[in-house]
Amino acid sequence: MAADGQFEYESVLCVKPEVNVYRIPPRASNRAVRAADWKLDAPDWTGRMRVTARGKVAYVKLEDKISGELFAQAPVEEYPGIAVETVSDSSRYFVLRIQDDNGRKAFIGIGFGDRGDAFDFNVALQDHFKWVKQDDEFTKQAQAPDSTPKLDLGFKEGQTITINIGQTKKKDRTRPQSSGGLGLLPPPPGGKLAPPPSSKSTNHNTQPSTGGSDSGCLLDLDSSNSNSVAPSNSASTTSSDLWGDFDSVTQK
Repeated sequence: MAADGQFEYESVLCVKPEVNVYRIPPRASNRAVRAADWKLDAPDWTGRMRVTARGKVAYVKLEDKISGELFAQAPVEEYPGIAVETVSDSSRYFVLRIQDDNGRKAFIGIGFGDRGDAFDFNVALQDHFKWVKQDDEFTKQAQAPDSTPKLDLGFKEGQTITINIGQTKKKDRTRPQSSGGLGLLPPPPGGKLAPPPSSKSTNHNTQPSTGGSDSGCLLDLDSSNSNSVAPSNSASTTSSDLWGDFDSVTQK
């Protein structure tokens, strides 16, 4: 009963409020149909188009705009196919094969005033038969026996498995060495580090602070002033010579 389509659910794929129907001349040869050969300025009928689907078959129904009375319908079992054909000179016109309840068939031309309506009509049929193709592939896969070998992950008889948890060995951490190969020197035996050398012993031109009682500072002072004795003696000799000349002048 379901195969006859009597109790199958009918879904609506597309509805367009206006479509024009044209009487087309019989096809003389196998050449493509051209919409320019039709009387496009004088359509033979104008109404509403509704595309439905019941099972795998789609139906293009031409109905009256007001009453909804069926004017003609075209069962479509495949697309693209002979039931719905496109024309060669426009994307807004199609050739439709209609069929009545007695099985009589005829070819008519249909056209849309808006290019977007023609696009929606085309996409609705494409999506439906794409779904039909996928459904057929799923059915074939379900019926075909699975010839691929199955992977057996079960344990064989007597097979055991051992899992070690929390018994990982600790890695020995070695102390990193410097890239130059020189390590740190050990501290002296007494446990005290020697103070760094004083910067004053290397600077002989530094004046000591006044009022200091450190013997080291006095030694530094003597060593720093040892170079200034000769200039002071020469200065005193020069001054005594000047006074000597002054005395010799006054005595004359």
